[in-house]
Amino acid sequence: DHIPSTQLNPESMSAEILSTHGEILTARISGMLSQHEMGALQQSAAGVIQQYGHVRMLIIAKDFQGWQKGDDWDDVSFMENDPYIRKMAIVGEKEWEEMTLLFTGQGMRKFPIEYFPPADLDRAKTWLMAD
Repeated sequence: DHIPSTQLNPESMSAEILSTHGEILTARISGMLSQHEMGALQQSAAGVIQQYGHVRMLIIAKDFQGWQKGDDWDDVSFMENDPYIRKMAIVGEKEWEEMTLLFTGQGMRKFPIEYFPPADLDRAKTWLMAD
């Protein structure tokens, strides 16, 4: 029930699936995130959704530096997977909370999205598993 880490861009490793365990898909984003890397992460996540039917996503933003400027961030095709995402918990530094919640479409998506500081990783996992 465990899929090994999928490394999407070995040069920068700014987006990768760390693990899937049951319904929980854990991914990490770090550094300066490009649209290409985000698209590859979303494609991998869509594959996990196909395998499991539904997922609860735990996104860990470690050493995150933002989104690459100049990239085309208008592609919202991943939203077709929204009915299969139960919840999304994002763990990252406070400075990225507002922009990240805006970027992920909190309040506009069909599933709840919450943001947690790094010290609250366990609380994020508990929230993610609660129905």
